[in-house]
Amino acid sequence: MDLSQLETLTQRAQTDLAPLFAEIDRIAEQNTIKVLEAFRAHRVSTGHFASTDGYGYDDVGRDTLEKIWADVFGCEAALVRPAILSGTHALTIGLFGLLRPGDIMLSITGRPYDTLSEVIGLEGEAGNGSLADFGVKYAEVPLGQDGRPDLPAIKDAIAQHGEAIKVIFLQRSKGYMNRASLTAEEIGDVIAFVKQYNTTAFVVVDNCYGEFVCEKEPTHYGADLCIGSLIKNPGGGMAEVGGYLAGTKKAVDLCANRYAAPGVGSEVGASLGQNKLMYKGLFYAPHTVAQALKVAHFAAYIFSHMGYHTSPSWNEKRADIIEAIHCQTAEGLIAFCRGIQHGSPVDAYLLCEPWDMPGYTDPVIMAAGAFTQGSSVELSADGPIRPPYIAYMQGGLTFESGKYAVLCAAKEVLFGKDAH
Repeated sequence: MDLSQLETLTQRAQTDLAPLFAEIDRIAEQNTIKVLEAFRAHRVSTGHFASTDGYGYDDVGRDTLEKIWADVFGCEAALVRPAILSGTHALTIGLFGLLRPGDIMLSITGRPYDTLSEVIGLEGEAGNGSLADFGVKYAEVPLGQDGRPDLPAIKDAIAQHGEAIKVIFLQRSKGYMNRASLTAEEIGDVIAFVKQYNTTAFVVVDNCYGEFVCEKEPTHYGADLCIGSLIKNPGGGMAEVGGYLAGTKKAVDLCANRYAAPGVGSEVGASLGQNKLMYKGLFYAPHTVAQALKVAHFAAYIFSHMGYHTSPSWNEKRADIIEAIHCQTAEGLIAFCRGIQHGSPVDAYLLCEPWDMPGYTDPVIMAAGAFTQGSSVELSADGPIRPPYIAYMQGGLTFESGKYAVLCAAKEVLFGKDAH
């Protein structure tokens, strides 16, 4: 493919993608209305943006934001805090909050994302503070041959482990696995199934990358806890730090005790000037997620027509903002990420290199020219340097900037270092 053919492909992409973009805009509008109605119901005013310090007692802005979050997510309570460092940290708070020695965590979407391996105790040294160190046991049910939760095997696992199961865990996004992500509706079907056979376990969903992609969240379908990061979808590209846990009051209260201390829970935690950005981020989130979805569709269209396998395909309904590009070789993966970096607004001049990143078992290459370090809802691409050499691209604050970066990646893959 030469440059003129790439330009022709780009023009065709926007025509073919127009109906899909219209549906994305429809969902974004519905989610925006949901957020606005929650803001109005809770009488949001400039006073809610005030900063607190120290213990953070009586932080009205913080407490109101958590009520709004619960309304938007269709659940009883939420913990939304800038002191939650990442999605992995939020998940760790959730798992340690709900599990006790002798309990079993049952993952029913296969092995969780790489960074949870040491949290659970599947990797790393004994004694490092994992769940296993505290006597929590782990079991998993691999996904079925179709890449979806294997319901008969899940039923068998629940029967085998009985009431010792205290957390049934689902991961919404594909993570670094070569499988389909799950929509909120699909997760809802699984929740309804497992609750037929276990009514006491907490159903916990790693919701990272999935917020506002659909009209509802897993909590609308009965998840006891949804967990995510504010520098992914729900922060809208505005929040600079933080994470959330949303679900039943019982589950959130237990997690708040882990986050702070028993008897203290959600009553403390200074906002330190972050309230306004978190409110603004939630306001922007439906629109920002729509932009990221359009970038993902566009990337799938361009690279599939270049001969690469993409997942999801360009015309497929999406469950999250992640687009997987099968780059075929380590060199191809590195070239793709370097192209995304070159098309980023920040640090575009840097040359991406694989490195041994903490929490991962393989060298990882990451392109992340973002205004906020690690903000996946901006535009980033990364992947472990291992077969089948998949680049996992996500985000895009605007479709226009994301489109430009995708084309930079295409040129880097096609023409190498002389592409730009």
